[in-house]
Amino acid sequence: MNAGIRRPVRTQAELGLVDVYTTSRQGLPGGSDISAVRAAAFNHFVLSGLPHPRVEAWKYTDLRRLMRDAKPLAAPPDAEAKARAHDAGGLFAALGFRRLVVLNGSFVPQLSDLDGLETGLLVRSMADALTLDEPLLSQGLGPMVPADDPALALNTALAGDGVVITVSPNVTIERPIHLVFVNTGAAPAAMVTRSLVVVGGGARATFVETHEGQDQSDYQVNTVLQLVVGDEAKVDHVKITREGSAAIHVATLLANIGARAKFNELGFTSGGAVVRNQQFVLLAGEGTEANLRGLSLLADRQHVDTTLAVDHAAAGSQSREVFKAVVDDEARAVFQGKIRVRPKAQKTDAKMMTRALLLSDSAEADGKPELEIFADDVQCGHGATTGTLDDEFKFYLMARGIPEKEAEALLIQAFAAEVVEAIEHDGLREALMEATVAWLGQRG
Repeated sequence: MNAGIRRPVRTQAELGLVDVYTTSRQGLPGGSDISAVRAAAFNHFVLSGLPHPRVEAWKYTDLRRLMRDAKPLAAPPDAEAKARAHDAGGLFAALGFRRLVVLNGSFVPQLSDLDGLETGLLVRSMADALTLDEPLLSQGLGPMVPADDPALALNTALAGDGVVITVSPNVTIERPIHLVFVNTGAAPAAMVTRSLVVVGGGARATFVETHEGQDQSDYQVNTVLQLVVGDEAKVDHVKITREGSAAIHVATLLANIGARAKFNELGFTSGGAVVRNQQFVLLAGEGTEANLRGLSLLADRQHVDTTLAVDHAAAGSQSREVFKAVVDDEARAVFQGKIRVRPKAQKTDAKMMTRALLLSDSAEADGKPELEIFADDVQCGHGATTGTLDDEFKFYLMARGIPEKEAEALLIQAFAAEVVEAIEHDGLREALMEATVAWLGQRG
């Protein structure tokens, strides 16, 4: 056990995570600097334990209760696993995206599209980059991690692979880059991945990140994407979570956005038993514009938590946040959002809205938008609504011969469209609308 551990862990899962770290740490990539960062992160995790409701940022998602055990780290994929992952990310297969595959927690060049990389685009595996102990990674692996987030600290301690992407300044990447994270293993396992994307000043790029796995497969995911966007760059990032029906998925976005840059972020969640998507977005430069949106389609007993923190650190920046959830059966949707405006961030314009549509008496939605403002010349606002389908609109459609289920589907589709239609890429927007329609078709 790590000599720095001072507090005994309590739950079976926490004990299991100590075993996982103890048995795996010698085989994790990285030299002495990376190892020191990992040890410090794991020590922090042990002192805090798994998140629970007494931790304010996790008050609606008791991971200590929901995560009953700790899975061993997934083994590197063999030939059979690679064969099963051949069609991963198929939702966008016809759109011609550049596919980068992370299978069972390991980057697989053989399944990835690495031919003909555009000038100014570099793609590497995180494991290779960590092995080189590069200063960018050894420094970035630590300071960007909020000290009070145990799930993120656990990722820092255990992450073994992922993707490192760099886009040179003033380069436009016309072909969207598709990061495919897929689990094909039948045995219980944990995938802990860390990816880094650095987009230079004035560059343009679109990234699509998908997560998928087998239904009923007992697996856990802890994934982090660090995104650094240079001044006057434009980046679109779409994350789609379609994990297996028994999966636990914890994802973190750490975004640092430069001056006069434009950042568009959209999350689409329809899979996984327990999902936590947390985003920490720092608008570090003046005149930056950020648009953050999300849509969750939930059924059965799914639990999906979206937690967002947008930090306006410089003057004249603008942010818009719109998050929606459609909740059926006994599912639960959580949204926590905070806009923080620092004292020097005068002329900030920020607005946040969360809306939930409940389709059953047992469905639940929790919304907690917040403002934390330390400047006096700003325009900021937030709101939250929760309700059911409008009976008058539904009656209007049924009075014109549309069956009840179809009328409900049309209203739900219209509710979701505000989020999905914000996507600029035509093919991606249509694919997600088709996924929405497919989800509606599965309703009883």
